[in-house]
Amino acid sequence: MNSPDAALRGLPLREDLRLHEAAPDRDGAPAWSIQDPVTNRFFRIGWLEFECLVRWPGDPDAIARDIAENTPLYADRELVEDFGRFLAQHQLVRPSDQALARLAAKAGGPGWLHWRWWLNHYLFIRIPLVRPERWLAALLPFVRPLCSGPGIAAIVLASLLGIVMVARQWDSFTHGVMDILSPSGILGFLIALAVSKTLHELGHAFVATHHGVRVAHMGVALVVLWPMLYTDTSESWKLRTPRQRLAISSAGIAVEMALAGLATLAWALLDDGPLRQAMLYLATTGWVLSLALNASPFMRFDVYFIASYLLDYPNLHERSGAIARAWLRRTLLGWDEPDPEPVTARQRRALVGFAVFTWVYRLLVFLGIAVAVYLMFFKVLGIFLFAVEVVWFIVRPLWSEITVWRQRWSEVRPGRRFVLWLLPAALLVAMAVPWPTKVEASGVARAERQQLVFAPFAARVTRVAPGGAVGQGAPLAQFEAPDLAAREVRTDALVQALQQRLTGLVADERGMEQQKTATGRLQEQLAEAEAVLEETGRLQIAADFAGQWADVDPAVQPGTWVGTKTQLGVLLDPSSWVVDAYVEQREVERIVPGAHARFRLHQQWNSVDATVVSIDTTRTARLPHAMLAARYGGPIATQTEGQSATTPVEALYRVRLRLSQPLPQAREARGHVSIEAEAQSVLLRTLKRLAAVAVRESGF
Repeated sequence: MNSPDAALRGLPLREDLRLHEAAPDRDGAPAWSIQDPVTNRFFRIGWLEFECLVRWPGDPDAIARDIAENTPLYADRELVEDFGRFLAQHQLVRPSDQALARLAAKAGGPGWLHWRWWLNHYLFIRIPLVRPERWLAALLPFVRPLCSGPGIAAIVLASLLGIVMVARQWDSFTHGVMDILSPSGILGFLIALAVSKTLHELGHAFVATHHGVRVAHMGVALVVLWPMLYTDTSESWKLRTPRQRLAISSAGIAVEMALAGLATLAWALLDDGPLRQAMLYLATTGWVLSLALNASPFMRFDVYFIASYLLDYPNLHERSGAIARAWLRRTLLGWDEPDPEPVTARQRRALVGFAVFTWVYRLLVFLGIAVAVYLMFFKVLGIFLFAVEVVWFIVRPLWSEITVWRQRWSEVRPGRRFVLWLLPAALLVAMAVPWPTKVEASGVARAERQQLVFAPFAARVTRVAPGGAVGQGAPLAQFEAPDLAAREVRTDALVQALQQRLTGLVADERGMEQQKTATGRLQEQLAEAEAVLEETGRLQIAADFAGQWADVDPAVQPGTWVGTKTQLGVLLDPSSWVVDAYVEQREVERIVPGAHARFRLHQQWNSVDATVVSIDTTRTARLPHAMLAARYGGPIATQTEGQSATTPVEALYRVRLRLSQPLPQAREARGHVSIEAEAQSVLLRTLKRLAAVAVRESGF
């Protein structure tokens, strides 16, 4: 039987491959790109691989000897064989009869209508829609002025002007952003996102066409069955200048940033209306979503390719991952594992750090995608796709590395083996031991005793006490009601008239029946007079306790009419302060009355001691403090019901704490609470959460 090397030696290169001269490596060595026109993939090779390619096929010893004799390069049989395996692995040589048979069997396999195809491809499916070469070339002369120096300068200046103008209307802008959460706002946001992403892809396409790169097709890619536009600019690897490839990769983000800047300026200049709201959608999609999705070099989005071009380091993820695995095996297992490619110590540290961060980032992203696919589909299919996502993208890579460790476990020294077993055992014990923890929450500090002053009914203000310290019983506000005064005059007149009539009826022997009727009417008017007197008394509001009269509305002056919802001020008792904190449902059971806590005012470092006084047994249906709601800049997400009532999205419970000392300012203040909770095992806590999720999701 022929060896694999012998088989490789007899397989020539495919005739349809194309070879392009590429930009030199960082050390100045020449480089080339092999283009596979069937898959439209590009493979970058160095000088040694090029010399092997020129002499291919042939005996590896003869190829290595010829390279060593006729070039300044070092070559041996092993290097040539490695290159041959690379060619075979990527189907760059003519397939053998056995390979053709396997390809034929694969071609006759299940198509897209079969469940196996969807199992392998549902995470990423490309659907080409258009071949845009002709109309890109026709429209390029009209687009080119926008990419010129004056065009870019004008867009940048307009964007900066828009940012400055929006900064002066920041409250209006942020309130408009919160309106996106409405059904019509979500629809407008999705339309703006489609427009922004379409222009993003056109930016890639026009710049690629400008540099002579063929845009083979544009279309829609289904990422976890979610549609996303894409542009095929893979032939940009033909370009010799990294600066040109960088321009193509950064064109999409540049277009979105320009669109966001111009939309920001348009929003600042337009009057309220549908057009202004549309500009708000375009601005937010550009500034927020575009940067959030594309500005991560840890996924294969625009910034990843930009970083690869800037560093002149193709396949950054794969190469950094290979170096990080070698470093991990040397550090953790003590193996004599060489780096897969020569790098300096500084490069190694940077690549290892990048790879580790990428692994953690992708772990979180893939877990998020797994949860998303579970929630997007009906429960049985969601659980199945969740398992596929976790196993394929998280468990499989880990198991692949663990398999290598198992196969080479004999190379680990006994002392290091003991440490490797001891570390997970120690971690398990640390997770099982109960540790003292703290519960973090947001809250509002306020005086324990408060007297909010409102008009008892619609009335005219005659006096409002100025702010400052007041004693118990001191008048805070006085009102007058002309209707009430008229009722009082009318009632007094009727009472006097009835009393005089009763006096006259006493002497009349025939007025007994009329006397009884007049007496009833007099009692009725006396009751009315008492009610009027009581209402008149409510027009004078006095202090229930000695304290600080604060937050006096300067717009309310004597003679001003006010309703029952207009607050004139608040009387505070500055000697005793409490905090109303709102704790998540899963955390509230760990808090007990009497627990120690610390309260820190928002945007301040100093904190005040506090003690838990009470814990509500029912969830908070309405958030009484508007300053805590997200729509007003607070930390708690709420869903609006009506114009003023807010309901927390999460189940929150109010925990009341008493501060050990008054706050320096005599007014309500938002802050952060840290409460000492009962010691709990991390492992037990995690198992409880998993069990709760399993119970909640067990019903089909």
